[in-house]
Amino acid sequence: MYQMIRLIQNENMKIYKRVGTWIMIGVIILIVLIGGMVSKFLLSQDTSDNWQQQLQLENAQLAEQISEFENMPMVGSNATRPLREQVVINEYRLENNIPPVESETVWGFMISSPDFTAIASVFVIVIAAGIVATEFSTGTIKLLLIRPVKRYKILLSKYIATFLFALLMLVTILVSSFVVGGLLFGFSGMDFPYLVYQGGEVMERNMLLHIFTLYGFNSADMIMMVTFAFMISTVFRSSSLAIGLSLFLLFTGQQLVMLLSQYDWVKYILFANTNLNQYISGVPIVEGMTMAFSLTVLLVYFVCFHAISWVIFHKRDVTA
Repeated sequence: MYQMIRLIQNENMKIYKRVGTWIMIGVIILIVLIGGMVSKFLLSQDTSDNWQQQLQLENAQLAEQISEFENMPMVGSNATRPLREQVVINEYRLENNIPPVESETVWGFMISSPDFTAIASVFVIVIAAGIVATEFSTGTIKLLLIRPVKRYKILLSKYIATFLFALLMLVTILVSSFVVGGLLFGFSGMDFPYLVYQGGEVMERNMLLHIFTLYGFNSADMIMMVTFAFMISTVFRSSSLAIGLSLFLLFTGQQLVMLLSQYDWVKYILFANTNLNQYISGVPIVEGMTMAFSLTVLLVYFVCFHAISWVIFHKRDVTA
């Protein structure tokens, strides 16, 4: 155990001694700040005094959309379900005098902040792509392997260090969004609940717990693509290939799945399951998909990526 901790510490030192790593962290904070300023000064709409009228208008518009969908023979009931649920939630707000969490509040800004994880994913992929490949390109992998340490521990320590960096990026987004949101929009409304339609009724949930859930769901894509980049880096010993291929799939995977959504087998593709938000704020890509199914598929891919990495790294000859 002590040996493993030392290995992880060593990998962390390699990551954080680079100036580029701190630039990445600074860029994330800057992006959150810019996002807050855009929301405050360019997109701000004061609806605090007439939110009841806004919700009534929204319900009328939703009713029209539901009616239009129902008149379309090819549209199933799943297409109108989120709209109906939103109408019920809006009616609950009006009946109980619970204003919506707009973007002009600290909670509203923090709810939108998980979208920044896509940018953080790019930075973590860069770290994952180079943490193994760089050892081979510089020849330092020989210095690691001559130690009395099993190869799987070396590889595992590198992945854990990468995972810890990903966690740091998520915490940075969370904390900076709270600070920026509080400074720009104030800390009023901290007691507002999050409303969710479940089991045929509207339920009140803790807002902070909901935000943590959003971060968890948005992190699925990051974890899988970082693990993929780590595998490519280990197998091909090329950070450029790992970065390029991972970023390409990160930004095109969802579009590819949408193009193939008419086929039932598409649900087994990795990118059909990385968007876990589809189970709480939308409709699954393939009818019948569930949260448990997606988590199982992600787990299978996760194990396969690591198995390939471990087998290749364990058998690779680096004596030359």
